[in-house]
Amino acid sequence: MSAIDPPSVTACYALALLNATAEGTGGAASWALPTDRLEFGEMRALWDRVLGARDADPHTGLLVGDRIRPEGLHILGHLVLTCASLADAAQAAERYHPLVSQAGTMTLDRGDGVSRIHYRPTVDPGAMHPQQVEAIVSSMVRAARWIAGDDWAPLAVSFAHPRTGSAEPYARVLGCPVTFDAPEHAITVANEDLDRRRPLYDPELNALHRVYADRLLHQLSAAGTVAESVRQWLEHAALEVAGPEGPARELNLSVRTLRRALQAEGTSWRALLDTARHGRARRLLETTALPLDRIAPLVGLSGATALVRAFTRWEGMPPGAYRSRHRPATPDRGGAGSG
Repeated sequence: MSAIDPPSVTACYALALLNATAEGTGGAASWALPTDRLEFGEMRALWDRVLGARDADPHTGLLVGDRIRPEGLHILGHLVLTCASLADAAQAAERYHPLVSQAGTMTLDRGDGVSRIHYRPTVDPGAMHPQQVEAIVSSMVRAARWIAGDDWAPLAVSFAHPRTGSAEPYARVLGCPVTFDAPEHAITVANEDLDRRRPLYDPELNALHRVYADRLLHQLSAAGTVAESVRQWLEHAALEVAGPEGPARELNLSVRTLRRALQAEGTSWRALLDTARHGRARRLLETTALPLDRIAPLVGLSGATALVRAFTRWEGMPPGAYRSRHRPATPDRGGAGSG
């Protein structure tokens, strides 16, 4: 981990862990928590205590994640509740997960027919209990069910560590085939499920949550990871000319050191730039009637064809179809490349 400060975890999530492990036992959370955030080492110590109890269940992490409530994920939990689809929720998690924990990253990898949501620790994997990872992954499945319904299940789940305990609780909680000793921690989801729109959702409340989350993310990035600092820099950069030299200069790092720091945090300049292009393209399609050949250079792409290709990879649909969904009452007045 190459962070400006040690990675931290919101106290909301720590309290959710204590409450979840106390459920059904009559116990109460007795750990003295700060009002804001815990350093990762403190969170690890909390897990040590929970897992070191004499009656600790080998599936504690799995069950903790399944019992997560929106408030346990801070503003991200409330934002997810107002998302229009699982895809929107996954993209929100990709961006705002550091508000819950800086000890890992979430990324959505769109494929042909199916997509994978990856969880990658940014700390030394040996410093994280496997049950911590299982709590995170099962909480992602639980949060998806807030949108898709309690009977929803992913196509598959994989963990990079060996299985602990019997297989039955994993199948029961996650509702799908689960593999262990896999190359990575991931949830596989059908694109049809990802893109299905909720019949009722509140876009204005979602926008308010995003404004607040962005403010918190900005505050966190001031003393957060290198990746978060780069994300914030890209939010306001001219993407057509953006290069790693800009954020490196702002952080007083060499470009080589910046790239190494991002690699240590489980990401790269190329990945962060791609995410920034995706986000800006979505906003321009949602809020303007600019034709594609004018949007493309604003997101750092060579033309309308490159934008269509990139946007279809990001969203599983071309930009024209995305715009129609999000701005149905606004005619596309575009000239060249407006399809």
